Amino acid sequence: MKRILLLFFLLLIVSCMQNDKTFKTSKNDYDKFLSTKAAKTTSKYFELWNSKIQPDSIQLTSFGIVAGEYNRYFNNTGKIEYLKKAEQALTRAVEIAAIGKSNYYRALARNYISQHRFKEALQLADSARAKGSGVTESQSLLFDVHMELGNYEQAEKYLDSVKNMSSFGYLIRLAKWNDHKGDLDTTIKFMEKAREKAESSKMTSLLLWSYTNLADYYGHAGRIEESYQHFLKALELDPQNAYAKKGIAWIVFSYEKNPEEALRILDSVTKTYKAPDYYLLKAEIAGYMGDDKEQLNNLDLYYKTVSDPRYGAMYNVYNAGLYLDQTHQYNRALQLAKEEVKNRPTPETYGLLAYAYYKDGQLDEALHIAQNEILGKTYEPGVLLYVAEIYKASGRYMEEVAQLRSELMGSVYELGPSAEDKIKDL
Repeated sequence: MKRILLLFFLLLIVSCMQNDKTFKTSKNDYDKFLSTKAAKTTSKYFELWNSKIQPDSIQLTSFGIVAGEYNRYFNNTGKIEYLKKAEQALTRAVEIAAIGKSNYYRALARNYISQHRFKEALQLADSARAKGSGVTESQSLLFDVHMELGNYEQAEKYLDSVKNMSSFGYLIRLAKWNDHKGDLDTTIKFMEKAREKAESSKMTSLLLWSYTNLADYYGHAGRIEESYQHFLKALELDPQNAYAKKGIAWIVFSYEKNPEEALRILDSVTKTYKAPDYYLLKAEIAGYMGDDKEQLNNLDLYYKTVSDPRYGAMYNVYNAGLYLDQTHQYNRALQLAKEEVKNRPTPETYGLLAYAYYKDGQLDEALHIAQNEILGKTYEPGVLLYVAEIYKASGRYMEEVAQLRSELMGSVYELGPSAEDKIKDL
């Protein structure tokens, strides 16, 4: 009897120790970063160079510097007006540059990538490559553009052409390539090497890139505490970093199932940062809470923001998703999905198109796309959930549905708590 009691107490102690080791976030870690201080959108440096630009200006240096500042303001505020102003400055720089033109081609191409104008970005990247200067930079850019366009064979060729294991730029692209192939362990390994390079350089921009990207990859791998710590590292460098705060909010929501705290974090962000997708995340969290008023308020803010024509196609995927899941305007979703596939025919956009066909009652077309354009070509859980729902609706692929369901149960954190019931119902 004494042995049984001793064993019981030992088990109890071990259990308590294990519970103590369970990871938890702490408000004390991140509250100091939740200020509502608005980002600066001007400076003496900016005003100096901006003052040199006149309607007929040929001050090439001014255009480049001003565009860089506008891009920084866009990153700090999420406001589309700054991205478009950067485009205007870079367009003028491309027009007047006699030397160094390839630099401005590349800068404008990256601006177009941010606007989801991928085919135009490819034209500029090709023009930069043709100029002959900055060959490695142009080849790296061409890898980025071809990945966005779903031209994976071309992307791999450009990746091979810039191979350099001591280069931060090469390592982050090698990580992205392995993520595309579904090899998350290798992806993380190369991103960790890139982080080492960034920490050696002490360059803030490289450190922020490393920490936030690694945080995302750690989250996908279920390494939540490491993800959390890297978002905090990013905030130590840049206390106003909206993306890192969003990442912590997602951990609080999806991992800890604490939607109220997640909303509190995001509320502090959206007071000064106005990217539309933050309102969508807040709407999703409110919906999970059953707070219809808060959900509708954030959906309304999202719609009002993206109604600005300057956003172009940047939020087509989000809009289509809302038509599918919220307003049930399946035909409108189908049209947007077709536009996205035309813009960039990736397995992910095909996934959206297949799901739109399914919701629109065109199951055979949805199945055809799933089998020919998606399966075996992407490992994104959101797309695989679409395929699983389509397969289940057909009633002909239940073995495949069971396999997808098993895989997707390991992706609940990434997909969010709202997706758990969908997966269980497969």
